[in-house]
Amino acid sequence: MKKTFYFIRHGQTDLNLKGIVQGRGVDSPLNENGIKQALAFYNSYKTIPFDKIYTSTLLRTHQTVAPFLKHGVPMEQLLGLDEISWGIYEGQEQTEEILSGFEKVVASWRNNNLDLAIENGESPNQLVYRQKEAIDYMLKQPDEETILVCMHGRALRVLLCHLTETPVCNMDDFPHTNTALYKLEYSNNSFTIVDHYNTKHLDFLVNE
Repeated sequence: MKKTFYFIRHGQTDLNLKGIVQGRGVDSPLNENGIKQALAFYNSYKTIPFDKIYTSTLLRTHQTVAPFLKHGVPMEQLLGLDEISWGIYEGQEQTEEILSGFEKVVASWRNNNLDLAIENGESPNQLVYRQKEAIDYMLKQPDEETILVCMHGRALRVLLCHLTETPVCNMDDFPHTNTALYKLEYSNNSFTIVDHYNTKHLDFLVNE
């Protein structure tokens, strides 16, 4: 069985722009620039014959793939694709105190302390558990060969690690920006990245 996955991060939100922590518990919409990014991605990939679109349960992913839905591509939400929970930091401005707290946690993750979570939040290992359930579900669908998946920045970094057998502590090796694409092929029970951090569709926005 062979499948091709197009993994993208959602478009920009005002909270992204303002540096406010979103995470799994903050359901913010795309801003004007995020809608432009979503359309730019659509215009570059609308000829791809997607069999299915999967998103998180959060509005910003639904709005990012909305242009494809007009062509009748079916969409399904999976909890396993939600962003990591940042616990007590969600919805907060990135003050010096919060930034310091983030850095301590992320530094611990780099040191392979992957059971650590921000208070009331989620650890990378907890995130991996629910992501694996989502991936297993997608792989079991027999008639879906070309799949678009829209999710979130930190979650995407973690997902790419365990799909490619990269230690999760190296999650920051995978760059991300709004609507950046990672294309992966699945065959013989393994994933291979065939397009790494593609943002070409955003070039015209820079030149506007």
